[in-house]
Amino acid sequence: MLESSWGWRRKGPSLEAWVTCELQRWLKARPLPGPAQCSSRLKQLQARAVRVLAESPPSLVEPLVSIFQMQDADRSPLLTHIHRLYQEGKFKEAAMLGLKLRLQPELSVEKMSTPLLLQDKVTLVERYVAGFPDLQRRLLALLDSWCQPGFDIRAVARQHPQVTCLRLERLSPRVLSRQALSLVERQGLDPALCPNAVTQQRLAALRYLYCKRFVERSMSQENWTDHVQGLVGQDEWLREELLRLLASSDNEAMAARCALDLSLPEERLPAAVAAELRQLKLQERTPEMPFEDRRVDYYQLPIAREDIHFLASWKDLARHEEELLRPGQVVGVDLEWRPSFGTGGRPQASIMQVAVEGRVFLLDVPVLSRPAGGQVSQAFSRMVSQLLSDPSITKLGYGMAGDLRSLGASCPELAHVEKQLRGSLDLLQVHRQMRAVDKPALGRGEARGLRGLSLLVQQVLGKPLDKSQQLSNWDRRPLSEGQLVYAAADAYCLLGVYQALCREPASFSLPEDLARSLRPGCSERSGAQELPGLQEASALAWQVPVAENEDAAPEVPARAFRVVCDNMLQGLARSLRCVGADVLVLGAGEDHRRAAEVARQEGRIILTSGLPYHKLRAQVGAGRCLSVDCSLKAQQQAKAVLKHFNVRVTHADIFSRCQACNCDQYLKVSKDMMKQLVWLDSHQEGPSSTGDEPPPSEDILEAGSAPEEAPGGYIYDLPCRWLEAADLRTSAPATLGNGTRLQLAGVPEGVLRRPGLRHFFCCTGCGKVFWEGSHLGRITTHFSEVLGGAPSPWKQS
Repeated sequence: MLESSWGWRRKGPSLEAWVTCELQRWLKARPLPGPAQCSSRLKQLQARAVRVLAESPPSLVEPLVSIFQMQDADRSPLLTHIHRLYQEGKFKEAAMLGLKLRLQPELSVEKMSTPLLLQDKVTLVERYVAGFPDLQRRLLALLDSWCQPGFDIRAVARQHPQVTCLRLERLSPRVLSRQALSLVERQGLDPALCPNAVTQQRLAALRYLYCKRFVERSMSQENWTDHVQGLVGQDEWLREELLRLLASSDNEAMAARCALDLSLPEERLPAAVAAELRQLKLQERTPEMPFEDRRVDYYQLPIAREDIHFLASWKDLARHEEELLRPGQVVGVDLEWRPSFGTGGRPQASIMQVAVEGRVFLLDVPVLSRPAGGQVSQAFSRMVSQLLSDPSITKLGYGMAGDLRSLGASCPELAHVEKQLRGSLDLLQVHRQMRAVDKPALGRGEARGLRGLSLLVQQVLGKPLDKSQQLSNWDRRPLSEGQLVYAAADAYCLLGVYQALCREPASFSLPEDLARSLRPGCSERSGAQELPGLQEASALAWQVPVAENEDAAPEVPARAFRVVCDNMLQGLARSLRCVGADVLVLGAGEDHRRAAEVARQEGRIILTSGLPYHKLRAQVGAGRCLSVDCSLKAQQQAKAVLKHFNVRVTHADIFSRCQACNCDQYLKVSKDMMKQLVWLDSHQEGPSSTGDEPPPSEDILEAGSAPEEAPGGYIYDLPCRWLEAADLRTSAPATLGNGTRLQLAGVPEGVLRRPGLRHFFCCTGCGKVFWEGSHLGRITTHFSEVLGGAPSPWKQS
């Protein structure tokens, strides 16, 4: 029955449903045998199902395994079939079948994993070993063997000539070590199982520290020595790498100081560094490098040293609790932790800084949070929860979400404190808005290498933060004077920045009503006292909804929805084009005022990333301009825009436009013709007349794969015509009659051999080539909330 009555003409999810239905109907129609006959009949069916499995498409594997209970079938023919798939180069199919049949323990994990790792299919490999601790350890040993010094991954690739689409650039020791340590963390394994991976991560950290000390010179000698000693330890190979780094430095005096502090052998140093080292041994220690003495060039903490309080006991908390929890005040909140440089798990908070007007409190998190459930721990967590959840206390931070996650990881009683946060303002979001609008004026600090909060302080208060203590050992007790002042300044500067922004918002290209909107109790609704939460902090006064009444907005078909985006919203533009919207994007050098000009001329709606909103809205009117929340991902932004303007999206609209160029015209090319075009393109003689076309990036390839199958039993059929001879120029490279060159370099060789793939789609605007894949399912899922309407170009199967 199995071999004779099944046909493989049907495609898509409907094939699985049809096979399942037919098999169940056939099984029910059979007379019920006795137990012995049932067992014998099932074995016969399983044996025949194995033969069918060898000829069936991948989509049938799961229903066959489920219906015929293939996990209980004779393992020998199943293993034979998996080995055959492997020999044919179908490594993914072999691994997936082994996974579904739970045959992993009977297969070599090294053999099954190696070709998948060469193709950068790490996720599949981890799924393959999930639930098998022994296999996880063997996989970890394989990854670790590839991380040993001097190992050449190309030697492994040469042993697997059948592997296509090699991703060797993603298998460097540094990348492999991250993957190995990530597996260790997720599976709770012992890091001692991967010593080479740990060493590679330590080497990466060592190079980073060398850059901070010798290139940027932003790290003190004391902190540098402390971290390097912890990283290198007694590892001879790392000591050799450290000596090579010091030998490459053009600052012999600094290299000699480092060699002295780390007790490195003089005979292993370059002659010039060794000479400096001998001089150092004969005299007292010289002062630190000049950059550490230029404190006048940095932000100065405007409070006295005695106003910095270190709290490390229950009595300390009780003494200052009233001052910390005073209603209606503004506080700056920050955290510090010892950097792990990627060699450990999630960082554990060491210090929590809370700055109030005139004082800074440094809370010793490790002492106050242990033991969990103790008197001190309960008092600490209760006080922090009350501080963060009180909407009348304005909490200022910079990247506060990450800080609170670290705090929750350090203190289990505060694991969900981020959800309790009320009355907060993340100045990181405000900083992004400032930079988006007035980047030329605010970019001077970036040119000096400033980043993050230090850059914001320089732009607002005139001088940057001194970050020389940022990478110090914050677990050390007692903290040094430099650490205490640095920690206090990191929190107290937030108060100064906030006051300056509220006092003169126009000076920083912020709206005039910024001060009123940032303060508690300023909501237009009477009696409302609560500020936006952390996730809403970026949607303050400058993110006013543009529609007067969203519920009353008329429904707009997706293909009639025409917008223009500023150049900061490239991702949003691609997401909207995915569902058929007509989206123009300003060029990198175009002023945002150009958006208003295009909107007026072409009747488009403006989507902007923030601060230009007020100026642009004034030029096009209410309802024609929307400020998009920059903290959201592109697809989340797209869904918000579609809901805001009541855009109707149907299955027919998905992929009706090219995400790359906004063109809505395609040509359909058969698989055989595409093979010819790719072959001609790869064998053309001489340089291309149109110039070399760089291969598209991975994310564009992924986003550009035009899928065939989608949830709901539909088969996709793009509304385009077949490529004809008149549409192509006869000579290579393949160029359309309108002059557009097809981007054939972006078509992987493996795709041309993919079974079941029937045709390709060529954008007539940019020449980008799309093919049938799985991306449609993901897009349909992402936009399921806004999908509706009749699926006209979809065929119900």
